[in-house]
Amino acid sequence: MNTSTTLPAIQIDDLTVAYDYKPVLWDIDLVVPEGVLMAIVGPNGAGKSTLIKAILSIIKPIAGSVQVFGQPYKKQVDKVAYVPQKGSVDWDFPTVALDVVMMGTYGSLGWIKRPGQKEKKRALEALEKVGMLEFKNRQISQLSGGQQQRIFLARALVQNASIYLMDEPFQGVDATTEKAIINILKELRKQGKTLIVVHHDLQTVPEYFDWVTFLNVKGIASGPVKDIFNDDNLTKTYGINYKVAVNK
Repeated sequence: MNTSTTLPAIQIDDLTVAYDYKPVLWDIDLVVPEGVLMAIVGPNGAGKSTLIKAILSIIKPIAGSVQVFGQPYKKQVDKVAYVPQKGSVDWDFPTVALDVVMMGTYGSLGWIKRPGQKEKKRALEALEKVGMLEFKNRQISQLSGGQQQRIFLARALVQNASIYLMDEPFQGVDATTEKAIINILKELRKQGKTLIVVHHDLQTVPEYFDWVTFLNVKGIASGPVKDIFNDDNLTKTYGINYKVAVNK
């Protein structure tokens, strides 16, 4: 784990988010240490995507606070990269894969400067890393679901962030793409990055992640997979008697 700072990557205190006065997150307290690869798991409607959006200030909470390395998100924007849920993206937008990836460089450039050769080189390297270099000039609408997801991962990679927030990056991808993505995420963790991933496949949690947060409107448990990924917390989270094989 990266020990360059004693501050947690993310600290959430008493966070409550409501839609039309109905709480979708209630009094969440969460500390995410720096340098972990963490899954957020819970049933549909548990508030998993909402939690990611609250961290990013896309959604404003009615109570509570979120800190990124000890400061509000707006002061740490350049340290955070986001891979949105695939269904939230307009894939018919007329642009090619390389241009999408280069959009990830705008945060460091600002909106006035245009990306140059240095940024293009970074984008091409990111495309190569996710196995999509040969598709650099392909319209994103002509890519498969798995290829589109790799493009958005490449866009996040060029940001060279300290924290990566990913909303179901494995949704709708084939097994080969899923393995490629998790290998990249594990490599980022080795570099000391912090990765927070909304995830739905409980069977792969022990294989893919070293940290897990159970969420169902309220926070159920959070900590190392080896300590808290167990039948008791699964049952508390999903409301039924869960039995999942866990690698001991």
